[in-house]
Amino acid sequence: MSIVAQATAPHDALLSDDAIQQVLAQGLEKQFTNQRVLVLIPDHTRSIPLPLLFRLLVDVLADVRQLDFMVALGTHPPLSEESLCQLVGITPQDRATTYKHVGLLNHDWDNPDALVQIGVLEKAQIQQIAGDAWHPSLGDDTEVRINRRVLDYDHVLIIGPTFPHEVVGFSGGAKYLFPGISGAEMINTTHWLGALIGILDTIGVADTPVRAMVHAAAECVPTPITLVSMVVVGSGLAGLFIGDHLSAWQAAADLSSQRHITWLDKPLQRVLSQPATMYDELWTAAKAMYKLEPAIADGGEVIVYAPHLATVSHVHGRYIYEAGYHVRDFYLQQWDKYGQIPLGVLAHGTHLKGSGTFEHGIEHPRIKVTLASQISEADCATLDLGYMDPDSIDPQAWVGREAEGVLYVPKAGEMLYRVKPHP
Repeated sequence: MSIVAQATAPHDALLSDDAIQQVLAQGLEKQFTNQRVLVLIPDHTRSIPLPLLFRLLVDVLADVRQLDFMVALGTHPPLSEESLCQLVGITPQDRATTYKHVGLLNHDWDNPDALVQIGVLEKAQIQQIAGDAWHPSLGDDTEVRINRRVLDYDHVLIIGPTFPHEVVGFSGGAKYLFPGISGAEMINTTHWLGALIGILDTIGVADTPVRAMVHAAAECVPTPITLVSMVVVGSGLAGLFIGDHLSAWQAAADLSSQRHITWLDKPLQRVLSQPATMYDELWTAAKAMYKLEPAIADGGEVIVYAPHLATVSHVHGRYIYEAGYHVRDFYLQQWDKYGQIPLGVLAHGTHLKGSGTFEHGIEHPRIKVTLASQISEADCATLDLGYMDPDSIDPQAWVGREAEGVLYVPKAGEMLYRVKPHP
């Protein structure tokens, strides 16, 4: 298929609504006549003008036999009917009238009855994909399970943005299948492989072992797939690419590398990183650290300033409090103690803590991670994170201090910060 329709805005501009509509029409109109189409979309923790896209897609796909939208939640909590309507920008009245023929669905990752096995990635294949990063903690074969509804449709349409990503390198594309609508096995194995490699060698890199593993799993999906991949800047689109899930994702990743990376002349000593309020738990708000870690000097500090945040994780909190936040080797060298915890949770733990070492029973994180939120000082101590009272922080006092190696980042979590390589 390759890329069948695309548009890219000038570097200082965004695509107009008309331009977006034209690309969608060119790439999708009359392509699925009388077919059953499942559209995979992100939840509220991803920036995307979904209300606009939802309306345009429903119009463009007016000749399909069945049209359903499924939120590719991964392990995020399911959305209520009210939240589903808010996500796509419609009212309950719209839902009951104009869009009554359109299904709005949640993925249900933890319900065996909602999943079907479509393949397996054998241990030897995972070893080959992982290369030097492979570790016995990845286990043996990994079942490829996916939401069984995928088999009920003639075509799967993935709608999603691409940003630098801590686990897979750049998000989007087939990631909306695995882990977006997959079972826990692929979620755990891919995230732990990413943790074994580490953020510093993954984020903002297109060709990663985790991405290769996601693409290998996608080959097991029997239903044809088309990707509508986009690069979001602010509240609009800088680029839009429609085609097969490999080509359209690669084009978006190339543009994301131009639009989503801020290059610094020298490493930072301290950063006040304020995650966007769409991240309503530390499980997702931790991106405020992930996207800054490559720019932090050894011994530096990231303060995740999230005064709105009161929850570590709605789904995984019990395990996170058991595991705490630690560098990778802290877990690996105490595998008898931590190996029973889901690998995805351990991956989150080491991603937020950052890189470092664990030698002779002593942990040496490369940087300090401090949490300034509604999560208590006692809980931060249990989690092995630094604590700061959010009421004691004046973000404006952090502004204009780049020369000191101090930076304030509002709406953190999407832009990646890196230090320019020096000859």
